[in-house]
Amino acid sequence: MSVTPRLFVNANLRRNAYAALDEQQSKYLTRVLRLDVGAHVRVFNGRDGEWDAVIDTKEGRAVLLKAIAPLREQDETPDVVLLFAPLKKARTDFVVEKATELGACAIHPVITDYTQSGRVRADRLQKIALEAAEQTERMELPAVHDAAPLDTVLDTLEADRPVIFCDEAGDAKPMLAALQEMDCRSGAVLIGPEGGFSPDERRRLRERENVVPVTLGPRILRAETAAISALTLYEAVLGDWA
Repeated sequence: MSVTPRLFVNANLRRNAYAALDEQQSKYLTRVLRLDVGAHVRVFNGRDGEWDAVIDTKEGRAVLLKAIAPLREQDETPDVVLLFAPLKKARTDFVVEKATELGACAIHPVITDYTQSGRVRADRLQKIALEAAEQTERMELPAVHDAAPLDTVLDTLEADRPVIFCDEAGDAKPMLAALQEMDCRSGAVLIGPEGGFSPDERRRLRERENVVPVTLGPRILRAETAAISALTLYEAVLGDWA
């Protein structure tokens, strides 16, 4: 892994194109890393691949980068969406960070009957995802959405996207076996809150088309552990670990 700093930018990237950094990024390069004009930085925007850039201008708190040459072409992220019930602040942060590392293309906090924390700042979680993407060599950012009721989020998903419903009841097929029987290019993983899904939610989920109930084993996992386990299994069978 390169030791050259790596940043996400919104600007279009092409040879000799410029990208202005925000205050936090500028402070990181100039005050934390103490880089000066001419120092190299790797940049990506989720569209144009990864580029070698240099600090072209540094004036006060403003830093302007100049793209020099392409380093990596844009690649495709596995099309897997994570739906999870928000947890306490630190644990929600953890789920978003690890889901980004594991390749989720979108993250939807969902409000369920037993959700204990409905307050979610999507803008703050998006920053956590951005930092995780920068550090783990991802070529794009997952979209982090505002919290919404479970049924509302399910209704926004494409009709042909299977929803892998991680059911704590333990009476479903093991997730690994279920995934091995699936042949799809997209999917969603649904993780419930600490108290699990209510009986009414379980019934409604199992009545939905394209919902695949699965179990994650004989032990009751914490919600954040379940999210990591389920995404790991997905990537190993249907994602870019396969």
